[in-house]
Amino acid sequence: MPLKPQQIKVDIGRALLRLLPLILMGALTLATFWLVQKNTPPEKSPLERVRLHEPDYTIKDGALSALNELGNTKYRVLGVKVTHYDDDASIDILTPRMRLFQAEKAPVTVKSDTGHLDGDITILDLYNNASIYRPAQEATASQPATLRMLASSSYFKVLINDDIIETDRPITLEQGMSIMNSTEGGVFNNVEQSMVLSGQVKGRIERAPRSHQ
Repeated sequence: MPLKPQQIKVDIGRALLRLLPLILMGALTLATFWLVQKNTPPEKSPLERVRLHEPDYTIKDGALSALNELGNTKYRVLGVKVTHYDDDASIDILTPRMRLFQAEKAPVTVKSDTGHLDGDITILDLYNNASIYRPAQEATASQPATLRMLASSSYFKVLINDDIIETDRPITLEQGMSIMNSTEGGVFNNVEQSMVLSGQVKGRIERAPRSHQ
């Protein structure tokens, strides 16, 4: 039986009504995809994805201490302002002051105008008006007497795990009444509490008073 034109139109309309939800869902999906693509920023290069070197927190009058295997303080770092960076866990310190402790020996103080502590807490760089100070110490049953010592330079590097402080810049060393100048820096061994100067060394050596011999 042949179909009438009016019946064909009705059948097409019913088919379109059944397909309408699918058509609407497809259109909505395409619109959503277009909006996502339009509002998604372009992918950054690997270099751009690297975290910026920006501080994540700052502490005023901050302090950092470490203990030795016996539970005694091995060193303590103080700073007027301590700024921590998230990308590499390093720390900038304003007016850093570090005290190094050795059993039965006078504590050694290292300080400067500014400092930088690496993220592993193994190296402390001290910049501008840097100094190493060890007070005089009377003789004990196990240790000889030591004279006051002051070493000054524009830069010192503290190798924390090695108990070594070094610099490759000119340094002035005062010990008791003696004073020496080195053009190429030197190395201070905190375990032995001794300093070795490098390069051209000039100055004067004064005999220590009998009470210190």
